Amino acid sequence: MGLSKTERRYRIKRRIRKVSFGTATRPRLAVFRSNKEIYAQIIDDNAGTTLVAASSRDKELDAKGTKIEIANQVGKAIAEKALKAGIETIAFDRGGNLYHGRIKSLAEGAREGGLKF
Repeated sequence: MGLSKTERRYRIKRRIRKVSFGTATRPRLAVFRSNKEIYAQIIDDNAGTTLVAASSRDKELDAKGTKIEIANQVGKAIAEKALKAGIETIAFDRGGNLYHGRIKSLAEGAREGGLKF
């Protein structure tokens, strides 16, 4: 019998985390997607700290439209906060999700905002 959807996602997540590691010069952009919301945070794994975070639940974010449009807004918001913090290049960690739909929209929004990955 094949893997369930969640087992497959966790297997992909472990495989990604082997290679994706955030440093002070190139932190990791980790994305978590639930059924309703989307969260993004930029992490320095050496220090074990979150440098910048944004989500669709933020009050300053005008979260209106489809989930894909909201994910794009979250990407732009995290890029804006990261640039203020002096972060330009990142490693992208999609968290075991496929690079499609909301994950892709968030990544494109972050690129439009000025992040390089």
